[in-house]
Amino acid sequence: MIGSGLQQTDRNSEAALEAAWKKLPARYRMPTHTPTLTEAQAYCRELAESHYENFHVATWFLPRRLRPHFQSIYAYCRISDDLGDEVGDAQLSLALLDFWNGELDACYRGITRHPVFVALAETIRVCNIPKSPFADLLVAFRQDQTVTRYRTMQDVFGYCRNSANPVGHLVLYTCGHCEPELFALSDFTCTALQLANFWQDVREDYLRHRIYLPLEDMERFGVGEDQIRDRRFSPEFRRLMEYEVTYTRKLFDAGTPLLRYVDKEMAVDIALFSRGGQEILRAIESQGYDVLRSRPAISKPRKAALLLRAMVGRLTARQAA
Repeated sequence: MIGSGLQQTDRNSEAALEAAWKKLPARYRMPTHTPTLTEAQAYCRELAESHYENFHVATWFLPRRLRPHFQSIYAYCRISDDLGDEVGDAQLSLALLDFWNGELDACYRGITRHPVFVALAETIRVCNIPKSPFADLLVAFRQDQTVTRYRTMQDVFGYCRNSANPVGHLVLYTCGHCEPELFALSDFTCTALQLANFWQDVREDYLRHRIYLPLEDMERFGVGEDQIRDRRFSPEFRRLMEYEVTYTRKLFDAGTPLLRYVDKEMAVDIALFSRGGQEILRAIESQGYDVLRSRPAISKPRKAALLLRAMVGRLTARQAA
């Protein structure tokens, strides 16, 4: 009887996972056969280039030899994020993230089935990347299913330690760096990027039942959750956002020295992402810090200026090499 009960539980778990996968794009599911490395890298490239325009543009500036590795890392991050955010059921998301974590563990044991992990295994081998940054990202995505408020900025930093900073570590590993001091500088930039996105998406995150603004800061400036719910902009909310934007800009400044320690060509790419985050802060400022009634966005002319600056920087770096 006990064995029968366990088998029924296993069947229920499998049925729940299958139902969860159906809420996601069909291409995310486990394939019927293990793809070749060429097929897997093509899968990651297509996912990266079709899902996020800015990432596709940024890859233009990457050395050709690194593009497949950044695409495999992006594909892993993209699907991991969607497992947490696009299912619409916390328990199903947690089950999918547990399954994905199992595939990550298997990948590091030399067993791969999904195209993301077939491609990622090659990236891990060539770039000598440890498992911890990939695993830390899954910790953050799980946290999003269970934690929806943060008391202090240090609590938010704890989330960023798993959600944003590992991405910077993966970039550095891919570029051949593993120095702790560079990881520390990268953490400033990645945390700042995460915060800039939080301040840009206050309303959108609330619709997902999350608030990343520290409750301690909200209380200090006299801002209640009802203002976010009702999209009620006020002088108090303006002062709160002005404080958070100023704080975030200091983090970007603290991470700037990283550019002096990496390859000149890679510095161009890293600077592009950093400037993109700072442009989000400028967009917030330009609409008077009101992120409740409309989402701040970087204008097309500003995006074009950023890309032109990156192109000039890339050419200059190549000429100096």
